[in-house]
Amino acid sequence: MSEEATNTAVATEDDVREALKVVIDPEIGINIVDLGLVYDITVDEGQVNVTFTLTTMGCPIGPMIEQQMQQVLSTLPGVEAINPQMVFRPAWTPEMMSEEAKAALGYL
Repeated sequence: MSEEATNTAVATEDDVREALKVVIDPEIGINIVDLGLVYDITVDEGQVNVTFTLTTMGCPIGPMIEQQMQQVLSTLPGVEAINPQMVFRPAWTPEMMSEEAKAALGYL
């Protein structure tokens, strides 16, 4: 790959989703992607928008999750701004978890 091609690399939605797998819910011990907490990701001209939720409305880890997102995503190529948006609709349910997360937590 040429140096010019390397300098113009831009993270994709898949890159963002993969990077977010290092953000762990400390209460459950599973990453936020496999838990089904990440609802939507868009990448547009260096702007990364992540719509996510928490397992419960009263969960106190929201700011910590957002801080970890900022840290992880800021290392991706071409990322200029990270805009996490926490939502509670639709409400999270265990059915949103990946098969791996369900197995780890005994939901299978």
